[in-house]
Amino acid sequence: MPPATPHSAHVDGFARDRLPPPHELPEFLFDRPELQFPDHLNCATELLDRWVDSGQGGRLCVQGHGLRWTYADLRAQANRIARVLVEDLGLVPGNRVLLRGANSPMLAACWFAVVKAGGIAVGSMPLLRARELVAIVDKAQVSHALCHARLADELALALPACPSLKQVLHFADGRGGGELEARAAAKPADFANVDTGAQDTCLIAFTSGTTGVPKGTMHFHRDLMASCACWPPHVLRANGDDIFIGSPPLAFTFGLGGLLLFPLSIGASTVLVEKTAPDALLPAMAQFRATVCFTAPTSYRAMAAHIGQNKAQHDIASLRKCVSAGEALPAATRALWKQATGIEIIDGIGSTELLHIFISADEAHARPGATGVPVPGYRAVVLGDDGQELPRGQVGRLAVKGPTGCKYLDDPRQANYVRNGWNLTGDAYLVDDDGQFVYQARTDDMIVTGGYNIAGPEVESALLLHPAVAECGVVGVPDEARGSVVKAFVVLRPGFEGDAAMVKTLQDFAKQTIAPYKYPRQIEFRDSLPRTETGKLQRFRLREPA
Repeated sequence: MPPATPHSAHVDGFARDRLPPPHELPEFLFDRPELQFPDHLNCATELLDRWVDSGQGGRLCVQGHGLRWTYADLRAQANRIARVLVEDLGLVPGNRVLLRGANSPMLAACWFAVVKAGGIAVGSMPLLRARELVAIVDKAQVSHALCHARLADELALALPACPSLKQVLHFADGRGGGELEARAAAKPADFANVDTGAQDTCLIAFTSGTTGVPKGTMHFHRDLMASCACWPPHVLRANGDDIFIGSPPLAFTFGLGGLLLFPLSIGASTVLVEKTAPDALLPAMAQFRATVCFTAPTSYRAMAAHIGQNKAQHDIASLRKCVSAGEALPAATRALWKQATGIEIIDGIGSTELLHIFISADEAHARPGATGVPVPGYRAVVLGDDGQELPRGQVGRLAVKGPTGCKYLDDPRQANYVRNGWNLTGDAYLVDDDGQFVYQARTDDMIVTGGYNIAGPEVESALLLHPAVAECGVVGVPDEARGSVVKAFVVLRPGFEGDAAMVKTLQDFAKQTIAPYKYPRQIEFRDSLPRTETGKLQRFRLREPA
């Protein structure tokens, strides 16, 4: 059990003082040997410094276009930046630092610098506008910012409305050209990591795709190490020779884990490149000889299409493991990727609140349509409206416990996410006869029509099986007679016409593929669908009036 008064190095107690009250926290589980953490813990020491200290500093650590850093190189750069933060900008442990940039080795160095110095890293998606940045800076009372020069304009627009943000430095690509690099170059390459506590906050991650006031999720040093100790060794099973690559931004916990924490926890290397659209990710895989890929279902589907059009053009022979998360993986997408590459996708569900994946299945146990089973270290059940566990086969609310859990930053919505010690993820699931957790919908994506409950993603998966459909999103829209009806928004592949004949074709196809009452009574053709920077479909925008 964690001590009653845990050690803390934080001089600035902002985060500690805004943790949810004890009665609103989930139950935390530390019943595995690998989850026994000391009271004093700095995750930068465990993820980065220990490799150098053990004589393995020459191992390749991080690559980007034009950069190739060993573990020793990354530590040296992070140490220099940490000195800039402390010596030049007056950072004290517990201060919040906004990190703003596309994925790059330099952004990774900035992240480690903040954590080494006892600060709290606050990621921001590169495409956020000034208004959105103001909301994050205000909520977290950010005092410092490290920002890529190309993204400086929106932050500059935000600054007048951000009185807490006093210190801003800009960087370039790590090879010089930025003020941060210039200051760092003048600093020694050594730095004594702050002796932080295991329960000191080191990360505030804001939920992606939020429609209202952003929710900041707080994570301790031990949370990050717990995340590395659960899913990666038991499901992913990568090794120190692997080369990780992917599309999610480091500001998104899926990206931070998959592209930084997990590879470094095993002494592997990672590729951090700015352009990660499917048509850029494929050549990057070939260039860097990547072996492990993290991306969203939409990206796998698009890349499979590219490979199908010209297999000889795409050399991805090095690739051996592919991970999908961020949204449900349609069975059709899984099949397309395996047909194109021969690789079975590792599916998983995680959340920003719990940091990373907590239900998953490895390649040998992957089953189309099912997410998997609870990751070692986590427990999961399906609850009914009365809060009681439901029998197998019944749809209810997914509830999870483990070594990580929801800790919203000063937010009344904590009481909605955590009930009776369980984290309620907002997903509707059932457990099948084999004990596999099968995704149904987000709980707010269930469509009730004519007395039937219909999961929008199920209709999406059916439509994606049709050769004319490139992408689709399904929501419920109001209907006088039925309360609501199923409406599909469809992006067609080149060569297909979005006319009345195609509407009927797709409706008939759906009726043949799933229960006829689930077919989309309305179909609208679009050139594109609204998505977050991480590729997650924004169904709420499909519900908005045109």
